[in-house]
Amino acid sequence: MAKTNPKVTARQKRIRRIRKKISGTAERPRMRVFRSNRHIYVQLIDDTRQTTLVSMSTGDREFDASDCKGKCEQAKKVGLIVARRAKDAGISEVVFDRGGNLYHGRVKALSEGAREGGLKF
Repeated sequence: MAKTNPKVTARQKRIRRIRKKISGTAERPRMRVFRSNRHIYVQLIDDTRQTTLVSMSTGDREFDASDCKGKCEQAKKVGLIVARRAKDAGISEVVFDRGGNLYHGRVKALSEGAREGGLKF
């Protein structure tokens, strides 16, 4: 019988705890971040209608990582692109959902890139 990884269960508890407190609307959607070992993903979600308004990731066709040195630079570039896409969709303010990750490294770089792009948290 397989045992559950304590890191995974702790992260799931953090995600549930965060989601109790925040939710996104059409005017101020939830900016959800998922970080895997290789890629970083961002979605702007309207929780009232349960729809994704804008999304971006390092695996997206529009994303070009040739000028980025590491994963933090890639995350910052993703933040800039998602901010531009949000502006095109008429979104200027978001609620930040770090997805149970620490606000450090790639998650922090992504949020800084989104702020530079013009999103307000």
